[in-house]
Amino acid sequence: MSDIKKVVLAYSGGLDTSVIVRWLQDEYNAEVVTFTADLGQGEEVEPARAKAEALGVKEIYIEDLREEFVRDFVFPMFRANTIYEGEYLLGTSIARPLIAKRLIEIANETGADAISHGATGKGNDQVRFELGAYALKPGVHVIAPWREWDLNSREKLMQYCEDHNIEVDFAKNKKKSPYSMDANLLHISYEGGILEDPWAEAEEEMYRWSVSPEQAPDEPTYLELTYEKGDIVAINGEAMSPATVLEYLNKVGGENGVGRLDIVENRFVGMKSRGCYETPGGTIMLKAHRAIESITLDREAAHLKDELMPRYAKVIYNGFWWSEERKMMQQLIDYSQRVVNGDVRVKLYKGSVDVVGRRSKDSLFDESIATFEDDAGSYDQKDAAGFIKLNALRMRIAASKGRDLLED
Repeated sequence: MSDIKKVVLAYSGGLDTSVIVRWLQDEYNAEVVTFTADLGQGEEVEPARAKAEALGVKEIYIEDLREEFVRDFVFPMFRANTIYEGEYLLGTSIARPLIAKRLIEIANETGADAISHGATGKGNDQVRFELGAYALKPGVHVIAPWREWDLNSREKLMQYCEDHNIEVDFAKNKKKSPYSMDANLLHISYEGGILEDPWAEAEEEMYRWSVSPEQAPDEPTYLELTYEKGDIVAINGEAMSPATVLEYLNKVGGENGVGRLDIVENRFVGMKSRGCYETPGGTIMLKAHRAIESITLDREAAHLKDELMPRYAKVIYNGFWWSEERKMMQQLIDYSQRVVNGDVRVKLYKGSVDVVGRRSKDSLFDESIATFEDDAGSYDQKDAAGFIKLNALRMRIAASKGRDLLED
């Protein structure tokens, strides 16, 4: 432990990480540098400065990373139409690579020997933080207090604060949520409490970003999203930055009851976990992106992307954002997006997102061929006979050789 002189801690200013600051100071006799990221979690991050100062921290980093988060992490992921296990939009997973990146950069800037985080030993986040850290700085020392100490309950943490004169009025005076929550510009997640019973329905008062579909407006809301190279650059004709796009879609989507999800997922560490999520902006983005791709991507290019997507999603969920395989897949995905330009019109109504229009100068949709009316010779229907016979050839041969294709 004496080899560790300075540690960069991912610091929220909450109970757990405030305890970690003092614990690192005492257990490792190390100087602590705190890093607090504003990823759009909806809470003020500046109060973390005063809390860190009260704990004797001299080097304090508080950074607004919202634009970088959406531009360099969320948007690239959505170019792939990424969902994990058919439903999860990876709101927590995609934030961890950026935090790991800044932890390492700050460690390099300050000459720190180690980094530290407040993720527990049961979850995926410990894996995501540390895989990112080791990828970017192979020799870095990682301190994960939850895998070392015996402070395994809120009561023990509070007692530690009392014993070590750590100011925790901010924790005592607030009503404690029964849920473990994580939020950023892409989503807010809820775990624990009654959600640990997968049969129990989530309480309505749990949700913070959206109204229930039943309470959403009785009139639909229409949005027109403009895409350039697979990313939204304007809404209803107004140019917006990446973070502003997501903020706006979260607001409008939440007002219309869009983006709620209740799932049981398979964690990388081996257990099943039930969680509820609100991802209003991401839900709209996924539906709209698939719509603009439907008219601009070649069929086989689109199908190849769909085949790669589950692998890409698993790579991100498991924490391998900085891996070679993710970068290889990203290059393929980004190449496909050079023609994904145009506009998509969506209708939001009581929790649903319906695509009601799409257009693009790069569209491959040819009305003269697709029409059910007279196509003036654009498509010779007689050509279909040979096409069908050639595709049936292998099955015809198998049947002629005595294969019973009706046999189970």
